[in-house]
Amino acid sequence: MNRSEKTEAVAELNATFNEAAAVIVTRNLGLTVSQSTELRTKMRDAGAVYKVSKNRLAKIALADTQYAPLSDLLNGPVALATSTDPVAAAKIAVEFAKTNDKLEIVGGAMGDTVLDIDGVKALASMPSLDELRGKIVGLINAPATKIAQLSTAPAAKLARVFGAYAAKEAA
Repeated sequence: MNRSEKTEAVAELNATFNEAAAVIVTRNLGLTVSQSTELRTKMRDAGAVYKVSKNRLAKIALADTQYAPLSDLLNGPVALATSTDPVAAAKIAVEFAKTNDKLEIVGGAMGDTVLDIDGVKALASMPSLDELRGKIVGLINAPATKIAQLSTAPAAKLARVFGAYAAKEAA
């Protein structure tokens, strides 16, 4: 990489860190190209980004962001998973690490909070932003459904009473 490419890479990483709600640091212990591609595809589908970067450039990019404390975790062959949804990157990284022993979770951060391995796993166990939105919509919709059921219940009871009288007279 020449100097201009490095400057461009640092600017791109810095923009990514400024937009991210969570950053997860993973260590690659010999992932094959197909495994790495599979992980990137899963990340992309979840709305996250998985990047391998030179540690020195990543440390420079982290310097002016809220994720600056992560620079201590950047040693050896590491990659960074970022997402605007605080849970997405952690969830995919932890799930992939469970099935593949060549990917190790090193740590991460969510905002100013630095997370260790257990913190990243706890973050991954939380529901995603889309799941939470679905639950909220369900909670909002439930009272309206119950009101509709309650308003039609007296009419249904009356219909059953009239049906019973009609059956009694017919018999």
